[in-house]
Amino acid sequence: MRPWICVVLLALLSAGAPALAADLPEVTVYKTPTCGCCGKWVEHLEASGFPVQTKVLDDLSAVKGRNGVPYELASCHTAEVEGYAVEGHVPADVILKLLKEKPDVAGIGVPGMPLGSPGMEYGDRKEPYKVWSFDADGKLKVYAQR
Repeated sequence: MRPWICVVLLALLSAGAPALAADLPEVTVYKTPTCGCCGKWVEHLEASGFPVQTKVLDDLSAVKGRNGVPYELASCHTAEVEGYAVEGHVPADVILKLLKEKPDVAGIGVPGMPLGSPGMEYGDRKEPYKVWSFDADGKLKVYAQR
């Protein structure tokens, strides 16, 4: 393929990217005022094209409770998007997968703060982790692995 064709194709594909990003639903993120990694996770979502509304609360237990977040998945922030709860450092591409597949679950989450997950970057160091789905009864199932 000629180099100028690659440039034209890349320009055309890039031109469509903002339109795709504009179609993403808003994510509401609930976080505490002192959590720095939560802000980095919000930046990850925004860089992936999600519009984000951040709400700062001193206590997230009511948000976690109304979303049915199981104790085992509790993390430092909770988000809501299109009727789903997203708990912790879930990668944006997994949220996109959730929104595309629309499984019959209450939400997805990453327990704790795994090194290398979005918002928890530390150089090139990464630890493997699982993204779990949970239903209204709190039943957990592996949804994705990193």
